[in-house]
Amino acid sequence: MLNQRLNKKKVQDMVKDKANKPITYAVNTSSNGDHSYGNMYLPKETAIIQHSETKMYIDNHFKADTEFMIQNFGKGRGIEQIKAVTADILIDKGGKITVDLGNKSVDIIDFGFAQTGGDLFIWEPQSKVLWTGNPIVTVKPSLPWLLSGHLVETLTSLKKVYNFLPKDARVVPGHGSVMSREDIKWHIDYLATVKTKVQAAVDEGLTLEQTVAQVKMPEFGGYALFGWVHPGLNVPAAYHDLSKTK
Repeated sequence: MLNQRLNKKKVQDMVKDKANKPITYAVNTSSNGDHSYGNMYLPKETAIIQHSETKMYIDNHFKADTEFMIQNFGKGRGIEQIKAVTADILIDKGGKITVDLGNKSVDIIDFGFAQTGGDLFIWEPQSKVLWTGNPIVTVKPSLPWLLSGHLVETLTSLKKVYNFLPKDARVVPGHGSVMSREDIKWHIDYLATVKTKVQAAVDEGLTLEQTVAQVKMPEFGGYALFGWVHPGLNVPAAYHDLSKTK
């Protein structure tokens, strides 16, 4: 309990130091723990904004998710003390809300399935800055993670994001440094190439194992996690997605 109070004070002191403004709203860009578990450290008066899918996922999977994290990251890291805190304000599928902050407004938008089905993008039009959450993890050469599959929908959503942005927009990814609008093309081009190559393999009647062996795509290498994300996660996800539509 003492650790919880200390962590809560650290979070609130950090915001005060950087912005010196009240924490009026907090947006969870997804249900992922690193984007939602910090809710418990916010002031009680902070209004938490989530996608309805994010709230539903946390309501139904919180216990299993924290147990998975403890199993993989070990005990004593504070995961045991986390309490699920869900939304005061919900955004439904395909929805958008505008938050009035007095001297500026912020749009919170669902562009469609982008990694979790409950992904929210935050657009501040005055400064032309977009926060993406994990659909764009970080800068090139990082790659999208198709953790829940849905290659086609993810590709469509990222194209919508790209087309929505002005040319001089700045993009803050889920992790890592600030990007330009054009940097998103790397992620779109990667997914489009995966789609083309895996679709060809499906049309040839290749098995999943044969498809993984064939769709190597070294031109998109360079990412430290390429050896896991591409053959172990994204190609199988694309194979299952495209096999359904054949």
